[in-house]
Amino acid sequence: MVATMPSSVPTMECESPHFLMAQRQLDEIAAEMGLPSQLHERLRYPKRSMVVTIPVRMDDGLVKTFTGYRVHHDVALGPAKGGIRFHPEVNLGEVASLAMLMTWKCALMGLPYGGAKGGIRCKPWQMSLGEQERLTRRYTSEIINLLGPDKDIPAPDMYTNEQTMAWIMDTYSINVGHTVPSVVTGKPVSIGGSLGRHEATGRGVAYCARRAVKHHNLNVEQPTVVVQGFGNVGSIAAKQLYSSGYKIVAVSDVHGGIRNEEGLDIPRLMAYMSEFGRVAGFPNSTTISNAELLSTKCDILIPAALGNQLREDNMESLDCKIVVEGANGPTSPEADIYLHEKGVLVVPDILANAGGVTVSYFEWVQGLMQLFWTEQEVNERLEQIMGRACDRVFALSQERTLRPRMAALRLGVSTIAEAKRLRGLYP
Repeated sequence: MVATMPSSVPTMECESPHFLMAQRQLDEIAAEMGLPSQLHERLRYPKRSMVVTIPVRMDDGLVKTFTGYRVHHDVALGPAKGGIRFHPEVNLGEVASLAMLMTWKCALMGLPYGGAKGGIRCKPWQMSLGEQERLTRRYTSEIINLLGPDKDIPAPDMYTNEQTMAWIMDTYSINVGHTVPSVVTGKPVSIGGSLGRHEATGRGVAYCARRAVKHHNLNVEQPTVVVQGFGNVGSIAAKQLYSSGYKIVAVSDVHGGIRNEEGLDIPRLMAYMSEFGRVAGFPNSTTISNAELLSTKCDILIPAALGNQLREDNMESLDCKIVVEGANGPTSPEADIYLHEKGVLVVPDILANAGGVTVSYFEWVQGLMQLFWTEQEVNERLEQIMGRACDRVFALSQERTLRPRMAALRLGVSTIAEAKRLRGLYP
């Protein structure tokens, strides 16, 4: 039976532009695959969603209440896996859409996980370290029934980090009565984290960029690169590509962007960023706006900031040959189609930024086995898995004349669909 839109679609609290875009992508590939409609409908919505209120005593003694979320999209292949973000725009729809993308991402990479995502609506940059700790610990206690190394394994995301994961691990461990390092990934190496995890997402983006250059037959001696978002992902990707001989001609952060057509010295820029907290003002560079950054002529554009950055209103101004999506959902469906028809190779987010969850899987395995790998072993395994996934996506894209995003989705969705078919429906 060929996939069609379900005849009676329930109204869901998680429906939002983010979530509807994720559903739209699923609907497109489900129709191309001929996915049975009943299975298609099961995949369009999360398995479970939890919304919690989080009372926190602030430094001034007053109690402020925040809203937190945790969503499991699908767990057919294994425990739920996904990051936790702190941001004032976090909402149930955004978290549900990212959980769905995590399901496809894990399946595409061959990881034994389902997709999850979580978040707290807050402004962490206005909170002290103590307030962030109390917020994290109370949130953990509110969702603790979902957590566990065989149930749900969180990781860092936007405005969360190793310290956040350490607090979650400690809170969970205290509640169960013994230390459980494998309940989270992305934690400090000193308490069971993996070498190479901090750099994994950016390193994976760089791997995909190099693979895309080769696949696209980009015969230039020194490919030029523009990076939107010089945070953890964007800066590491830029550093890796700079070390490989690529020329980074423009970068940006939340405060603005800079450009130098002769190429930016990335190691010096990272040191400058560490000292001043922004890229603006870096010597031998010109200040530019976000719009100017995205329209800068280059071989490779890496959107590694927020979602929905390449849209109908700016897609025609883009002047690149390859887009490698370091962020989640940076390209709208309309822009994705436009760029493909224009001949621009778009390496989709569920492939390009999968380095983080892949090394999170390595960390989880190491924690369960209590057998730890060297950083070289981690990086070699990561490159092997990322390279294999890139080759599969590019090959299927050519074989079936699909956009790379649809090829990646087909590989991920087909894996989940087969698991659900074999497991059946209970009761």
